[in-house]
Amino acid sequence: MSVQYYHGLCRRYMGRPVEIRTRDGRVHRGIITHVDNHRVYLRPLGGGRGYGWGWGWGWGGFGLGIALGAIGTLAVLPWFFW
Repeated sequence: MSVQYYHGLCRRYMGRPVEIRTRDGRVHRGIITHVDNHRVYLRPLGGGRGYGWGWGWGWGGFGLGIALGAIGTLAVLPWFFW
């Protein structure tokens, strides 16, 4: 799929829990907090200390940034998943 396709999907599902599988096999589950032209940002499900950068959610409060071009699949999760 193209970067534009995933950009549109991510914008459509902003604020919803998703699972993103990247092309290298990593799995990320979180709530989409922001989408720009290059990345989608996730707030991890379950709270905690984020992804190892200390307290908070990483750069600028948006969360973990995943390159749109690295996305292999994107699935919307039901709210009861977490």
